[in-house]
Amino acid sequence: MTSPFPDHFSERADAYAAHRPTYPDDLFDFVASAAPRRNRAWECAAGSGQATLGLAARFERVVATDASAAQIARAPAHPRVEYRVAAADRSGLEDSSVDLVAVAQALHWFDAPAFYLEARRVLASDGVLAAWCYGTARLDDGALDSAFRRFHYCVLAAHWPLERRAVESGYRTLSFPLREIAGSPEFEIAADWTLGDLLGYVRTWSAVRSYESACGEAPIGELERALAGSWGGAESRRRVVWPVHVRIGRF
Repeated sequence: MTSPFPDHFSERADAYAAHRPTYPDDLFDFVASAAPRRNRAWECAAGSGQATLGLAARFERVVATDASAAQIARAPAHPRVEYRVAAADRSGLEDSSVDLVAVAQALHWFDAPAFYLEARRVLASDGVLAAWCYGTARLDDGALDSAFRRFHYCVLAAHWPLERRAVESGYRTLSFPLREIAGSPEFEIAADWTLGDLLGYVRTWSAVRSYESACGEAPIGELERALAGSWGGAESRRRVVWPVHVRIGRF
C-alpha cells in the first residue's frame, strides 16, 4: 500500500504558482534532445506548472500529473497539455506510452522504488527519464547573499525536511537505477527580482511552513529586516540565480 505523499505545498498553492521560478529554455532543449521522439511526455509532480509549458513547446502532447488537486487547479492551460490529479506511482498512463518522463524539483519527495516501477512501465523501450532540481539561490551582492544564506541554513536549519538534503547534493545522493546519460551539463535559473518577489518565493518554502507551525509566528520579518537596508528600495531589482542539476537516463 502506498503511503500518503508528503504534502508541503497545497496550503500555499496560490503563492507557489505566483512565486516559484520557471526553468531556462536550454534545459528543456537538452532534455527534449535526449528523448527518442517528441510525441508524448509525462511530467510527474507538475505542481502548478513551472516546467509544463517548456515541455509543451517541445512535445506534441504532455500529460502533467500531481497528487495535489490544489496545485493542478492553478496550472496554466495549454492545448497540448492534459492535467490529471494522480500519484507519482499511479499515473493512469498506458504501458510504453511516453517518450519522456520529466520530474522537476520533486524526485526527493517520492517513494522512489514505486515511482521507478511506474516510470519503467509507462516509458517506451528507448524512452528517457529526466529529473532535475535547483539548489539554494545566490544573490548578486555579498552582504545580501550572506544574510539570505544565514536565514536558509541557520534560522531555518531545524525546519527543513530530511528530503531537502538530496536537493543540496544536486540529487547525487538519490537512487537512480537507470543507465545514466553521461555529460549532462549544468544549468541555472536567473531572475531579476524585487525584495517583495524574493520574500514571496521564500514564503513557499516547506521550512517556513514548518517554522510557523512549530513557533507560532512567521520568520519572514527577520529576513526582510536583514535584507531591506542593502536592497536599494522596494522597486529595486536584484539578480537571483539558482544552480540546476539534472540526472537523465534510460532503463
